[in-house]
Amino acid sequence: MRTKLSVNVNKIATLRNARGGDVPSVVKVAMDCERFGADGITVHPRPDERHITRQDVYDLSKVVTTEFNIEGYPNERFMGLVSDVMPAQATLVPDPPGVLTSNAGWNTRENFDLLSDLAVELRKKGVRSSIFVDTKLENIEYAAKSGVDRIELYTGPFAEGYTHNPKEAIAEYVKAAKLAEELGLGINAGHDLSLDNLAFFDEQITGLMEVSIGHALISDALYLGLENTIQMYKRLLK
Repeated sequence: MRTKLSVNVNKIATLRNARGGDVPSVVKVAMDCERFGADGITVHPRPDERHITRQDVYDLSKVVTTEFNIEGYPNERFMGLVSDVMPAQATLVPDPPGVLTSNAGWNTRENFDLLSDLAVELRKKGVRSSIFVDTKLENIEYAAKSGVDRIELYTGPFAEGYTHNPKEAIAEYVKAAKLAEELGLGINAGHDLSLDNLAFFDEQITGLMEVSIGHALISDALYLGLENTIQMYKRLLK
């Protein structure tokens, strides 16, 4: 199966919120992304609603026809939102409230009981569970034991190292993905993936099911146009 592209529309909301009103419209952009070939839409509502708001999530849930993926820290407020919207996938991240962007994965051993309970809760709702992790093999092992459906590999370190030494940058991800596949976990990936490094990452990681890309894709779209940019990213995926 071809690796799916989920477009994170947080940056559209950031631009809208800078001026107020509804320009650009997050809903319209999400619908356009799907029309232009995106396989899914991702949002990450944060407590301060500095980009995606709760209302955005409700509005998008009514129009997204591909896979709707909601990311966030699994507190009571977030899990309530998931229950209301019932997205295709909930991606759980260990972000504290004030963090600028997701930049670390779960310590799955320390948070094993929490993640196990959440996996059961999401499965009962019919929502696919995914958790944000680094390449530490112990974290992959405990992710599998917790019962979650997928992991999302945090690719920030890969993107940083890629410009210097691609083979070295990808090495730990190859090991992590191999173990995840052996343990029956689905594999997603995201953070700082771009037109420069996406094809290499996708070629090297067996079992990669989905990439979630926002900042780089929306930035490229300013120069290349949204439809063209989405098609360019999709052509890089095997």
